[in-house]
Amino acid sequence: MLRGLGELVVLSFKLSFKMEIEYSKKVIQYFKNPKFARIPKHVNAEAKVGNIVCGDEIKVFLHIKNGKIEDVGYKTFGCAAAIASSEALCRLIKGKSVKEAKKITPKKILEHLGKLPKFKYHCLTMVVQALKNAIENYEKLS
Repeated sequence: MLRGLGELVVLSFKLSFKMEIEYSKKVIQYFKNPKFARIPKHVNAEAKVGNIVCGDEIKVFLHIKNGKIEDVGYKTFGCAAAIASSEALCRLIKGKSVKEAKKITPKKILEHLGKLPKFKYHCLTMVVQALKNAIENYEKLS
């Protein structure tokens, strides 16, 4: 049991320090300096997913032309892992064919990001689901 504020500060520092170690440099970089956290000028496919447990919400925007993802963006309300996962997804699919983008898995995003705490793996699944939903929405309208 904690006895005072001093012990709480030390405990907080230990937890914060551990969290920093569990995130790769790429995760921190993508969180601090996102390139695709935007809505592209031309959007013809989008989808939103959320997690009621953690409160994360991810919306993916695609511009698909001739079967190719010409541009991509996202708006994510969530933790560093959710933002970094969204950013990684965009970097992996921009310029790819829709067929190639459909093959993106949470594992591929994790490999791209490097280290992520296991309790944050749901963020990987969420961005992949948002991508798949956006592509399905596009294909229904095409």
